[in-house]
Amino acid sequence: MNEEIKSQADLFNIDNKVAFITGGGRGLGRQIAEIYASSGCHIAVCSRKLEQCEETARYLENTFGIKAKGYACNIQNEEDVKDTVEKVISDFGQIDILVNNSGATWGASVEDMPLDGWQKVLNVNLTGTFLVTKEVGKQMIAQRSGKIINIGSAAGVKAEPPEVLNAIGYSTSKAAVHHFTRDLARKWAQHNIYVNAIAPGFFPTTMTKHVLADKGEEIKNHNPLGRIGDDQALKGAALFFASPASDFVTGQVLSVDGGSTL
Repeated sequence: MNEEIKSQADLFNIDNKVAFITGGGRGLGRQIAEIYASSGCHIAVCSRKLEQCEETARYLENTFGIKAKGYACNIQNEEDVKDTVEKVISDFGQIDILVNNSGATWGASVEDMPLDGWQKVLNVNLTGTFLVTKEVGKQMIAQRSGKIINIGSAAGVKAEPPEVLNAIGYSTSKAAVHHFTRDLARKWAQHNIYVNAIAPGFFPTTMTKHVLADKGEEIKNHNPLGRIGDDQALKGAALFFASPASDFVTGQVLSVDGGSTL
């Protein structure tokens, strides 16, 4: 990065960069893929559900005229991650931007949380983030540049009451992702790799639909801005962290939550 900035367009320029987005077939990952593609960035998206990723890739190519491709990948499996990253680099030549967005949750009180539920959430949200970052990071270290954006959560910043969110594995894993971000930023700054995180508040996604159906109005009423996130709310932060605009920013966790963590 560290290119000379001559205009506002240069500041947010990711034209012809390559972004790899986990969990990019739907929800927040797809929203991030869309803002990157609209900025001229080529997109690789992966999840366990190949069909969703392929549909998203077709939409991005047809709408924005960039190169996009979908991949099936179980980010809990190290060999699967290695194979997928190798394919992405083979297909696109490099990875400039990594967005670790894949996530899982399990709703249960602490005393009723099954061990396999706890382990599943940590395996996806934390270990999966580590495995993907490790493999992509090898290539970023070799090219001496890269932007990594980890998707954390407001739940990893603030402890919610059980009547709003009762998913201790999820909140714990996201708090760990935030520290992983800070620690990795310190380790990889020497390689000119930037590592930051976004901590979204409540957004309408598959993961939150049950909570919002039961508690949506209450959550809005307790939010300082009086609303939950919409399809546009995360895009600015995601573009900022991927672009030269953030070239003096690393190891930060940006809450995009309407003020809910204040």
